[in-house]
Amino acid sequence: MTTFTSSLPEEMLQKLAETSKELKIPKNKIIEKALGHFLDEIQRVKYAKSFQRASKSKEIMDIAEEGMADYYEVLKKYDS
Repeated sequence: MTTFTSSLPEEMLQKLAETSKELKIPKNKIIEKALGHFLDEIQRVKYAKSFQRASKSKEIMDIAEEGMADYYEVLKKYDS
């Protein structure tokens, strides 16, 4: 594991220390988990934005509609 040094506002450090003591979890584990959640959320937002951009592209929509037509045909075979 790599060591990372950073500075945080005093109020945030105090809340971190209190939470660490209350939950009996090391501060570095709280920071690691919080940062992991934050980075996951950024990925979700980027993913959603890519869908928004794709929905505005006629070419992408044509490809999606073509795929849906094929999918519909496959479903009809299973319906019979």
